[in-house]
Amino acid sequence: MSDKVLNVKQIMETIPHKYPFLLVDRVIDYEEGKWIKAIKNVTMNELFFQGHFPGEPIMPGVLIIEGLAQTGGILAMLDGKNKDKLAFFMTINNAKFRKPVTPGDQLFLDVNITKVLRETIIQAHGEASVDGKVVCEADLMFSVAAKT
Repeated sequence: MSDKVLNVKQIMETIPHKYPFLLVDRVIDYEEGKWIKAIKNVTMNELFFQGHFPGEPIMPGVLIIEGLAQTGGILAMLDGKNKDKLAFFMTINNAKFRKPVTPGDQLFLDVNITKVLRETIIQAHGEASVDGKVVCEADLMFSVAAKT
């Protein structure tokens, strides 16, 4: 496996999220401190489909944003100086939802760091896409802090 690819076990070692709140299945590439690309496979087995539009299942937009946030958090934690720290999601700005995400879709999560403030605040732009079409985008901000 390439050193730029993380499987789900490695992701769970990087961020504290676990099922059913882990919304990233695989990291497919990244450049430390710059950008990351990840995948979330959307299946009918997701718990949220039981109550979110039964009969017409649609992935909740807030969970797409959370997937982008987790992807950004992974990127922050891949920076060696952040070992034994956590990335806390701070803000969402300019969120746009363009198309619904349904079971069977493969959600590609791309996050690019746009600015680092005081070494502990990270601003980023995230885009989620399915079949090459953007389904969601947002500007995100994270705080990197020691575990409590």
